[in-house]
Amino acid sequence: MASRKETVKKVLGELPLTAEVYWLLRQNSHQLPSNFSLKTIREVMAESVAVVGKSREDHPAGKKVFLFASTHYWIEHTVMTGLALSGMGHDVSVGYYPYGRWSDDATQFDIRRQNFYANTVLKTAAQFIQFENFLRNNASFAQLPSKLSAEVDQVTDYDFMYYFQSEEVDREDPFYQFRYRRNQHAAKALYHYLRRNKPDVAIIPNGTILEFGVAYRVCRFLKIPTSTYEFSDRRGSMWLAQNDEIMQQNTDTLWKAYADYKLSRSELEETRVLLTSRSNATTYGDYTRKWQRIPAEGQAIIKEKLGLTDEPVVLLATNVLGDSLTLGRNTFTKSMTEWIIRTIQYFIERPGVQLVIRIHPGEALVKRGSILDMIRKTLPQLPPHIKLIEPLDEVNTYDLMDVADLGLVYTTTVGLEMALRGIPVVVAGKTHYRNRGFTHDPGTYVEYFKLLNLLLENTREKRLSAERVNLAWKYAYLFFFRFQLPYPWKMGQLKDDLELNPMKNVLSASGMKKYRATFDTMTFTRMMDSNYGK
Repeated sequence: MASRKETVKKVLGELPLTAEVYWLLRQNSHQLPSNFSLKTIREVMAESVAVVGKSREDHPAGKKVFLFASTHYWIEHTVMTGLALSGMGHDVSVGYYPYGRWSDDATQFDIRRQNFYANTVLKTAAQFIQFENFLRNNASFAQLPSKLSAEVDQVTDYDFMYYFQSEEVDREDPFYQFRYRRNQHAAKALYHYLRRNKPDVAIIPNGTILEFGVAYRVCRFLKIPTSTYEFSDRRGSMWLAQNDEIMQQNTDTLWKAYADYKLSRSELEETRVLLTSRSNATTYGDYTRKWQRIPAEGQAIIKEKLGLTDEPVVLLATNVLGDSLTLGRNTFTKSMTEWIIRTIQYFIERPGVQLVIRIHPGEALVKRGSILDMIRKTLPQLPPHIKLIEPLDEVNTYDLMDVADLGLVYTTTVGLEMALRGIPVVVAGKTHYRNRGFTHDPGTYVEYFKLLNLLLENTREKRLSAERVNLAWKYAYLFFFRFQLPYPWKMGQLKDDLELNPMKNVLSASGMKKYRATFDTMTFTRMMDSNYGK
């Protein structure tokens, strides 16, 4: 039955106006599938638009700002952001694709229904936002410059890695071909549109994968100042970058701004309390995520649980394969998996050292490739001095840190947290805290293995100096509390946040006092270095 229905929709999707008429006739009794809904913003649109209209009267004309969205949940978030910017006087346009899912194709019939529905909802805001539906932008025969085309290919590679949790790419796979078609369409449509309608600034979510990665690269190719943003587990804030991919988490500007800064006792205590909550499997303040399955149990229990002896302990903490925070993070390695395998092979020949491999707990949610499977496939028989901790094992990572003499990481923040404890840490990937003065950062495999040999000689004497530990604490405070900027609406919690912070609150005098600097940074009205300034 389902197959027949899809066949009918495929046929009808090629006929003019069939999807649109169907929607008009059935919208009251048949809602769109749950994978495409703009209900959250539809409920607040009229009120928000009224607030924006009044607010614009109090602001001078601003910049020509372009925002981009793909999939319904990003459309909702982008429209609210666009309305807020319009209320601040900016000339706002929003380009979008009315897709339900980024990972699955859909019939033309469903996409056209979604498109018609989106147009119906968005028309209320059309007096303050110029909408560009890129499905209508037929630039399929346009040619992309070769450099830009290569960058689109790289984005599609990242999409494949992200979807399959893999560092290997099969360009013949149907999913790759699907993502390639969508990314090519987006690249050509955006390139064609932005050359004719060049904005003063572009604002793009994520900026690394999917159509968002394509949009970022097109904008930068055209030399358009571009902001990218994402959200962490902290409510009321966002990560924001200017002319960079936010998922790279580049903290250079932040670190430079606070070069001579000394933390106060209250700032140190705030950082300590946050990190204690992470180890105790609780939440803290605006942070909503529990980082461990169980609270810390102590050194004695973890040593007994794992059968650890008094020999030196090396903790290797992995990332989730294909996570967007690992894409494009290779330094001297071909991949994270290559680094892990070569590291394990090195320690197989070092029976006097205990290697504990902590598989990221997030792999419990992975449906496809995993580090755990890769290790078992490549090295099925590990010697007793190498301990493999699986994602669902009742082991607290912070207990492992407390017994570790040396830490090995790719990009995970576990490396930063080990440095806070005085543990020497070797960083193999391009993480945000690399080269900050409290980690070891080899640039080649030769340097890496020489460094391991050196650090494994009298490991207890290789602990970080007080100066380097203090530097790590300063960095931790800046990253957890200053790198994120205040923002009213978090992706995934938009409905609740709009109830707490409706448009009238955000554009009020108190709202502008709290959020203005962030909005100004998004539009390059304010530069990031001044936002991070004290």
